[in-house]
Amino acid sequence: QEKKIFMVQGPYPIIRRELRARGWVERKLSSLGRQLEQHRGDQNKQWLETGPSNGGGDPLHYPWLPAEEEEEQCDEDPDDIHDLMSYLVRDRLPNFIWTNFLDATDRELLQQVNIVNHYARVDAFTTKEGLCLSLQKLPWIEQADPNTFFPRCYRLEIMDEREAFIEDFRLTAARSLLKLALEEAGDRPVRVKQVPNSAKGAGESHISHPKHSTARLGSSLYPELVEEALEVCEEHLGVLRHQDIDRSTPSPCRTCINWDRFLQHYYRVAHEGAGLVLTKQQQEQCQNLLRHLAEQLPQFDMEGKLNIWILKPAAESQGRGIVCTTRLEEVLQLAWNCTAPSVQMGRWVVQKYVERLLTIFGTKFDIRQWFVVTDWKPLTVWFYQDCYLRFCSRPFSLCHLERARHLCNVSVQKWYKTSRDQDPRVPPDKIWSNKQFQEYLAQLGQADAWHQVLVPGMKAAILSALRSAQDQVQFRKGSFELYGADFLVGEDFQPWLLEINSCPTMSPSSAVTRRLCANVQRDTLCLVLDRKDNSTSSIGAFELIYKE
Repeated sequence: QEKKIFMVQGPYPIIRRELRARGWVERKLSSLGRQLEQHRGDQNKQWLETGPSNGGGDPLHYPWLPAEEEEEQCDEDPDDIHDLMSYLVRDRLPNFIWTNFLDATDRELLQQVNIVNHYARVDAFTTKEGLCLSLQKLPWIEQADPNTFFPRCYRLEIMDEREAFIEDFRLTAARSLLKLALEEAGDRPVRVKQVPNSAKGAGESHISHPKHSTARLGSSLYPELVEEALEVCEEHLGVLRHQDIDRSTPSPCRTCINWDRFLQHYYRVAHEGAGLVLTKQQQEQCQNLLRHLAEQLPQFDMEGKLNIWILKPAAESQGRGIVCTTRLEEVLQLAWNCTAPSVQMGRWVVQKYVERLLTIFGTKFDIRQWFVVTDWKPLTVWFYQDCYLRFCSRPFSLCHLERARHLCNVSVQKWYKTSRDQDPRVPPDKIWSNKQFQEYLAQLGQADAWHQVLVPGMKAAILSALRSAQDQVQFRKGSFELYGADFLVGEDFQPWLLEINSCPTMSPSSAVTRRLCANVQRDTLCLVLDRKDNSTSSIGAFELIYKE
């Protein structure tokens, strides 16, 4: 009579416990429903046992992908009271459903239930392909540039985007060659934002670059190499400044030079130690040109100088199939020759790798940040003020591109033991809370970076992503959804959005996540249930950051 009947699909003991404490009664799954859920669990277990070649992150919107190994089942019902109550309401319509994914729930039931913890068609921003496409449209929706918070990304199955990626790769190689040439000359290009020295920690070198041979191998490189890079970058700068607006100038990547030859020689300089010699005039040209390019390109600093890209299956999750590479031909070959049954031919995105990132104790990390959408019309977004960091198992290095050093997903890193050369200050469970991170920043003398740079940057990126996909989402009044956004942190403390996960894991992989995942579930229920009955009710660590 009080309309307090709920249904939970998936092992969410915190949700069950909190709802029962509020006087709600669970309508448990039928035996058929439990069999289907168990079948999906067996599929997930079988997949997990395949090891790190396939493993790691969050299930998105696929019904055959249950949530990551969740918190242990904790269905305390010693006197079968809950089973009895469930039997009594077996024919009643649930008023609240919490499920791993919408496709696991009967559609007719969904149409009648008041509150469900998912919206439909959120793949417009919760898949890599969807987010890539949506953010391409962002400048048409609002005055925002996705290049300021989202590493540039291309869908390889789309011919125009594939061509745009090839051009981007070539232009980045030309810029990188000039950066390497200046480094060889003992100089560094002028940067728009200077990185605080304290960001590296006392005596700590947190970025590892290939060591170039001190032997001058200029004779083995064709003498026009630097001149060609200067020419290409000069033309690109003109395009960026719209100096070509009145003339039909072909792209600098489709004219000028023999790109196959250029890239092969660039690889030798960037990855094989071949040296470069600059004249004084070339050195001055490099300095001036790179300074002007830095003013035009928001990702100039973070892109580094080794032209590393990360190739991802367009709609996969948990780190599956992700590969880092430095060669154009490898990207194209990997994308088109993959035989994995879960990846449709050509359904890949390629994204610029953040080379100049902040590390902690020489180790790469990312941030899992929660937020909730309680309405799409008007768009209403709540930001969770607690989050956690996920560390890799091996020291960060751009010379070694294996998964243990570069993919922070818990489901990837659990397959690796901490390496002997890992700094002992990295937490054994590879997890930190945001409070621990703030203490670390204070030790670096950057105590304000969290509240003045990182948090505002994460909020802005999340809102831009949501607004770019807003028209694609199937709106449903009364529902809500909890999401998990993943961010990297640049050397200048700027957050870079990597992806947004629907159904983020609530797995207690550490003491930190056991506490924080339980808290965010409790606070989500406070937000979507208690606040409806009492507008002054506590909403825990949630903060309203946007309402249209």
